[in-house]
Amino acid sequence: MSRVSYTMISVIVPTYNRVHQLPRALDSILCQSCSPKEIIVVDDGSTDETSALMTSEYPEIVFIQQQNTGVSSARNVGIKRASGDWIAFLDSDDEWLPEKLEIQMKALYENPEIKICHTNEIWIRNGKRVNPKKKHEKFGGSIFQKCLPLCCISPSSVIIHKSIFREIGLFDYSLPVCEDYDLWLRITARNSVLYIEEPLLIKYGGHEDQLSKKYWGMDRFRIKSLEKIISSRVLSDLDENAAKKMLMEKIYIFIQGAQKRGNIKEVKKFKEQYSEFLQ
Repeated sequence: MSRVSYTMISVIVPTYNRVHQLPRALDSILCQSCSPKEIIVVDDGSTDETSALMTSEYPEIVFIQQQNTGVSSARNVGIKRASGDWIAFLDSDDEWLPEKLEIQMKALYENPEIKICHTNEIWIRNGKRVNPKKKHEKFGGSIFQKCLPLCCISPSSVIIHKSIFREIGLFDYSLPVCEDYDLWLRITARNSVLYIEEPLLIKYGGHEDQLSKKYWGMDRFRIKSLEKIISSRVLSDLDENAAKKMLMEKIYIFIQGAQKRGNIKEVKKFKEQYSEFLQ
């Protein structure tokens, strides 16, 4: 493909203490066949040499520093700063393939009614390629119910029209994890999704600073998101019933996990809080 410039894309890269991984991510943006309008790195209070790296090696990139308040806050700061019509995210430990933006934008131009597009991905864990499980399968179309069990869209694979954030709001910064799960529920409740089966993203995992390793009982955060989307009253009857069913499943899963850990206080709290779902 010939090199083109789509000046409407703002790329947002949140980062925290990843000075050794950040260059791989940034270089994969700079090498895109479709050049974005701007790249915005939001440093969420790093204590390593991230600032020095950005100043010396990437002076052309917009660099914003903030106190450590979490990835959702960092992404939200980037969205508010962005001047492009389309927003693309790239986590600082991931990497794009060279034609990622161009392929997505061409697909979006061919489907002008769609405002969000995601792609397939390659998984690398501890330096080795692994195959995602069936539960991680990706889909396009009206995928709200597909998004209920777990996060099925990777932030690093997505391009979103900025109008969507005006419609449904930004990332929920009160969620330390599963903030993307929460966003996808709110988006897919109202919007169809374009999916590109070609893998255009490399996701690296296995490192110790992944948020999924920091918190036990991840379903407690999904429970909060499910409560929010149900109470929003934007769901169809079918989607609302499916969300309520998933909420009940998540509550049972969390209670069972808390019981195994001997966390009696959490078990009691959840049984009281969600008694109507546990009849």
